[in-house]
Amino acid sequence: MFCKTKTHTLFYHNNARTISSLKVVWRKDPALDRAIEYDKRYKQCARVVKEVLNEPGQVIPLRYLEKRRERMRLKVKAETFINQNPGLFDVYYSRIKPKSEPVRFIRPSDRLHCFLQEEQRIFSENEPFIVSKLCKLLMMSKNKFISADKLLHVKREFGFPNDFLVDLVPRYPQYFRLTGSPGEGKSFLELVDWNPEFAKSVIEKRAEEESERLGIRVRPNFNVELPPGFVLKKEMREWVRDWLELDYVSPYQDVSHLDQASREMEKRSVGVFHELLSLSLHKRIPVPILGKFCDDYRFSNAFSSTFTRHSGIFYLSLKGGIETALLREAYRGEELIDRDPLLRIKDKFVELLEEGWRQRKEQLILKQERINEDMELLATKVGE
Repeated sequence: MFCKTKTHTLFYHNNARTISSLKVVWRKDPALDRAIEYDKRYKQCARVVKEVLNEPGQVIPLRYLEKRRERMRLKVKAETFINQNPGLFDVYYSRIKPKSEPVRFIRPSDRLHCFLQEEQRIFSENEPFIVSKLCKLLMMSKNKFISADKLLHVKREFGFPNDFLVDLVPRYPQYFRLTGSPGEGKSFLELVDWNPEFAKSVIEKRAEEESERLGIRVRPNFNVELPPGFVLKKEMREWVRDWLELDYVSPYQDVSHLDQASREMEKRSVGVFHELLSLSLHKRIPVPILGKFCDDYRFSNAFSSTFTRHSGIFYLSLKGGIETALLREAYRGEELIDRDPLLRIKDKFVELLEEGWRQRKEQLILKQERINEDMELLATKVGE
């Protein structure tokens, strides 16, 4: 089903040839939309856990949590949420003030504490990988430094620990220099040293591996796979074919000499988006978040049209009323097949949630069985 048509003006100069006003049709991809939908419940639980963990002593009165429902985008009452997700928190009574009446508080459960320890272990195991990710983000940027506040804003997209700026960064002075105070808007993370090993994109590494396997040189280029039933018009097919024939422009390459409107710059921009999505946890990033980095990565103001124009490389989801860019090659249907090592943290958290959900289901079944037994007993007495 075709839901939306976007028309972009593409100027492609090849000798005397010009292609312009090509119609690019946005087509809904239900499988990739389901991949986003699947994470909604997990993300909701993670938001509530974060809210509690940020409290002094990691405890909070239940009624205070209820007042923050809108901020947490919680659609049910806080008490209902706690009951629906057993295993996350313990509920107990305490006083807010010394002489006040006891009220219900919540605190992380023993199972949640075990998960948090496991999370730290996974972060430690993957610290070199996290460092390389952070270096890559800086190496692709125009000036080799990025606002610390921006990086804090995307830490969950890339799987960085909450305290990476104050804990991880100072332990790697050979790579990073942090100026100012994060959170005050005038703090920046700067790249200190350029590591050539980090300056290879996913596409370049893939070409190298294929070259070694085949024994012939393989040009770095994008995998293009149009969604089922999607057919490009002839004019657009020719544009894509010729565009793919251009040399690959590495996202780590200096492009200060390129014209912003050139085909080469378009190739480079697609390369940056591909690399950013490849570095992200779920191989997808909301477009508004990418938009915060327009200056850093030389994106044009209309950069989101790139995801529709290159529908064989990306998918632009509109799920939840938010535009989200996904990397097609990372998914098989709704399943993420290109898994980031840090996704083990999410897997462990989902295991914790599912254990609680199974426990609640069993309790509800037992409760219903008791009700049925009581009803049968009552019916027997009435019949006597």
